[in-house]
Amino acid sequence: MNTLSTLPAQDVLRTMNPSAPPAASAQATQVAQDRFMTLLVTQMKNQDPLNPLDNAQVTSQLAQLSTVTGIDKLNGTMQALMASVQASQSLQAAGMIGRSVLVPGDGITLAGGNAAFGVELSGPADAVQISISDAAGNLVRTIQGGPQPAGTSTLAWDGQTNSGVAAPDGTYHLEISALRGGQKVDGHPLSFAAVNSLSMSAQGVQLNLGHALPPVTMTDVRQIR
Repeated sequence: MNTLSTLPAQDVLRTMNPSAPPAASAQATQVAQDRFMTLLVTQMKNQDPLNPLDNAQVTSQLAQLSTVTGIDKLNGTMQALMASVQASQSLQAAGMIGRSVLVPGDGITLAGGNAAFGVELSGPADAVQISISDAAGNLVRTIQGGPQPAGTSTLAWDGQTNSGVAAPDGTYHLEISALRGGQKVDGHPLSFAAVNSLSMSAQGVQLNLGHALPPVTMTDVRQIR
């Protein structure tokens, strides 16, 4: 008997199935380790003195078992870390319920003759133009924002139309146009919305917003009020 069976190492690999419960996976890993060591000791006790076990094979099998065991422990550590991060995000997000957040979106709500919104630019711009349209797509107001830095900036609309009359309260839509030296600068509108509730998803904690905006993640939030 001069070879070492690879069956125990394969058993160990099967315990790495991520669909298995963590406790069951850990128990199966320990069983496979015990089985492997029992077989190894038995083979060493009963080896032919004139044809002993190959040290390279023994070392290879021990290294394989050690690697798989290390991966199993690493998986457990990563799962615990992810759970901790999600719990921390949930606690932070819970404090945002009822607050207003600035997130990507082209909606703007005019209430009492005032509306706040934001723009996000990929680079500095010499001139930024904001076009505000009603629900029917009719242009209501064009605002010349002037020079703006790269990143996020907050702006306001006083509710006046291009003809100088007050626009009725309601929901309007934004379009952003930005230039620098005659060249277009990528710009996106940002909307303020209230956080109504939280939910969990595959992407982590999601903020459920009003104003018919879709849920957003924590990374979508540009500003909190």
